[in-house]
Amino acid sequence: MGEEKNKELSHVDREGRIVMVDVGAKAVTARSAEARVRVLMSPDTVSAIRERRTPKGDPLETARLAGIMAAKKTSDLIPLCHPLALSHADVQITLADEGAEITATASTSAQTGVEMEALTAASVAALTLYDMCKAMDRAMTITDLRLERKSGGRSGEWIRSNE
Repeated sequence: MGEEKNKELSHVDREGRIVMVDVGAKAVTARSAEARVRVLMSPDTVSAIRERRTPKGDPLETARLAGIMAAKKTSDLIPLCHPLALSHADVQITLADEGAEITATASTSAQTGVEMEALTAASVAALTLYDMCKAMDRAMTITDLRLERKSGGRSGEWIRSNE
């Protein structure tokens, strides 16, 4: 299950209380991350999106905007995330026969990374796409949320392997 590290948990103090990590001594570096998620849906729902006949308007653009807005609010949603001034956030959605693939990116120059911002953007975009299309397809499935890559900071670059 990934690489084992022999160190104390960073978000827990000696008494077992949850704490926010102090990143004050870390260097400010350029950091970026990319996350992806899939929304599986019926062929009829995909057709309705492509043909612009969804009841609530354009679900793809609404989901894109929601994802970008969510990236900026990550520290309000995830308790121990540091507030970050993002230099860029983007969400791209590609339709396929089986549904939508959502790719979210986030960038900043800071003392901590933007993985959670990219993951939050992808998640909220997927939830918004579901909300916009649920009247047509309540059986949609949000699946495969994952970090694809990250760069910056002490650990440098990480890219998901295709194993």
